[in-house]
Amino acid sequence: MLFIVGIVIVFGSVLGGYLPHGSFSVLIQPAEFLIILGSAIGAFIIANPPHILKAVGKHFPRVLKGTPHNKASYLELLTLLYAIFKMTKAKGMLALEAHIENPEESALFQNFPTFMKDHHAVVFLCDYLRMMTMGTENPFELEALMDEEIETHHNEAHAVAAAVNAMAEGVPAFGIVAAVLGVILTMGSISEPPEVLGGLIAAALVGTFFGILMAYGVFNPIGKALENYSEGDTKYYQCMKAGLLAHLQGYAPAVSIEFARKTLFSHERPSFAELEEAVDNAPNV
Repeated sequence: MLFIVGIVIVFGSVLGGYLPHGSFSVLIQPAEFLIILGSAIGAFIIANPPHILKAVGKHFPRVLKGTPHNKASYLELLTLLYAIFKMTKAKGMLALEAHIENPEESALFQNFPTFMKDHHAVVFLCDYLRMMTMGTENPFELEALMDEEIETHHNEAHAVAAAVNAMAEGVPAFGIVAAVLGVILTMGSISEPPEVLGGLIAAALVGTFFGILMAYGVFNPIGKALENYSEGDTKYYQCMKAGLLAHLQGYAPAVSIEFARKTLFSHERPSFAELEEAVDNAPNV
């Protein structure tokens, strides 16, 4: 939603400042748009492997979503971790086997629908719980493995943002290409009357204008939004990591989730009282 608001403000400000003094029809230059956007897309395809190209389409809805997680989703995650840790303290790690092997049908996981919508997070949590049920007891080795997986997940998402940012950097140059072609066309018509030459020069300058506007008003903000989404998503996994490691070191469930809560950004972190109230109402399985 904020993305749409931002785009409206960018184009509304630019066009709002121009239209009282100029004609909108002058800005409509389909040939210039084709040169700039077509060249940018072609260069984007050349520069990136197929999996990045596919990922861009997959990740674009993230721009519209804004942030991957909020206080409510973190509160749900922390409550889930508490329920898991409480179960293992009471019944042992082996009590988790039925839940982590088929989380979609687990009576435990079904109580946390927001978490279950994030397939990668479900796999991440279940994989490490499975390793713990299999006898993994060294928290330092497990932390190193978690860090490696989280970094890989982060880099995969960051590669998409970097690809979009690289395209944004190239769009102004393609705007110059369009403008130069417009100047060439103008020079080829130098014998035409001034009003014709004026239209040709205006069309050429629209290329530079459009390239800069699209780069800094659209593509670069999209790349930055994807970066921010990636950072927020990474924090979700770091929260799970902190809780799992604290539990592995023998802390009580309430203490383990406090370790996890402390990793969160202040604007997304539930208070101690909010978390305490949530875990008091946590389901018993």
